[in-house]
Amino acid sequence: MRKLVRRHLGKVVAGGALAVAATAATVAVTLPDDAGAKDSGSRSTAVGTSRQDAVAPDGRVEAAPNEGSEGVGSDPLTDAETERAEKIALNSGELRASARNVEGDRGPQRLSTNLTESETGDETARRADIVYYDYKKDTVITKTVNLKTNKVESTTSSRNVQPPANKDELAEAAGLLIADEHGKGLKEDYKKATGKALTGPGDLDLSGFIFRKDTVERVPSDLSQCGTHRCVQVVGKVKNGPWIDTRAFVVDLSARHVGRLG
Repeated sequence: MRKLVRRHLGKVVAGGALAVAATAATVAVTLPDDAGAKDSGSRSTAVGTSRQDAVAPDGRVEAAPNEGSEGVGSDPLTDAETERAEKIALNSGELRASARNVEGDRGPQRLSTNLTESETGDETARRADIVYYDYKKDTVITKTVNLKTNKVESTTSSRNVQPPANKDELAEAAGLLIADEHGKGLKEDYKKATGKALTGPGDLDLSGFIFRKDTVERVPSDLSQCGTHRCVQVVGKVKNGPWIDTRAFVVDLSARHVGRLG
């Protein structure tokens, strides 16, 4: 059974701090089941590895072969290719100096690195797409690196586009919520569940998603820039315990502001 602390506008409902949800239908989004809130075998989010243990016919688990430095064809990027592509992309142009990451530090926020899908079927040269978010300009930047020539082949920039948030952004959003007055209920529920004070994002297993304005009937004025700004809804899970539902709150990472829906 999934355990969930249900909170509506900062107040615990259903008569208690901890409420047990019988099925996933009790929440608007599906939350991970596993107690550590880590990726399960049914969903892989790791980029840059093609290693996989094999199960022999007799049931013995055979160790995966050593991963080479170069992949072949449409194989996932190797760790070496991923590291090389990211280094090439970041060192090209003025991106490292001009962009800012989610914490406001110099350099862009890297969101993902993936093998470029070949539109021509030409797999003689493998390419990698490195996707960044520049919080200074609220812009998504994608650099395509040719792994054969070790050069950036193309750079594209887009605004009003919001790829999924990564773990660093979720941690920053949780930290802003915890420090904000809207985080009072979250800290209270954590204390009730654990007997300890919530000191920071590291105390929680985090999940979350990009806030879409078209999913709510009325958008508060202080969240009207979401879509142009990067806004997320973050949900924290007590480690080896229940989820604490904070989906009524939206963190505008661009403005470093916490707003409330409803």
